[in-house]
Amino acid sequence: MQIIKLDATQSTNTYLKDLSFKRELDDFTVVTTNNQTSGRGQLNAKWESEPGKNLAFSILKKNLDIPIQRVFLVSVCVSLAIIESLKDFDIPDLSIKWPNDILSGNYKIGGILIENIITGSKIKRSIIGFGLNVNQKSFKSAPHASSLNAITGTDFDLDEIFYSLIEHLHQNMIKPFQLMESELYAQYHAHLFKKGQMSTFKIHDDIQITGTIEKVSIDGKLVVKLVNGDFQEFGLKEIQLLY
Repeated sequence: MQIIKLDATQSTNTYLKDLSFKRELDDFTVVTTNNQTSGRGQLNAKWESEPGKNLAFSILKKNLDIPIQRVFLVSVCVSLAIIESLKDFDIPDLSIKWPNDILSGNYKIGGILIENIITGSKIKRSIIGFGLNVNQKSFKSAPHASSLNAITGTDFDLDEIFYSLIEHLHQNMIKPFQLMESELYAQYHAHLFKKGQMSTFKIHDDIQITGTIEKVSIDGKLVVKLVNGDFQEFGLKEIQLLY
């Protein structure tokens, strides 16, 4: 495992992806920075982060060989590794908000961004990016955001959390996780935010619907049971949970 530490970069995902095209990198090469100036989330959402207060890193995972239809399994594996690590620091009420957010209570403390390199019909390698709010105390433009410090009142050692996360991710990703699909999805659903609770969602054209989150399908879609009893699947850009 090689760890590349940068003082600042626009995006660790972009830096690592560009580097991987320029030269051959070891499996599980990690890029991290003290100051990510243009961090991205899903759908190009901007990630608000104070320099030197939070964690931002990306990991190159090679030799995946996962069918495209099973690509969400990578996100499942990554999410569970992060939850396991944060439990070691006694962070309360942890959950995974589909598709890519890590929450404590109702507050977002971390976000995952996975970019895949596809060859034929399979995912061959992934760039796994993760941002975690650690010691930042306030967030101007993100009302649902918080940090480990704001939630627990504790000042955390960034390196200690970083190496814990890397170790948990490494251990999860070297397992034959494709053979553990059912077990991993069961664990994922046990941590799925608002699962089984009546909730309001926004879909196309700002239409609001009511239903309960039942599960996430094998191909990564959110399955919602509507109030009329029907089940409907939604892709990433098709639905937003209001909470």
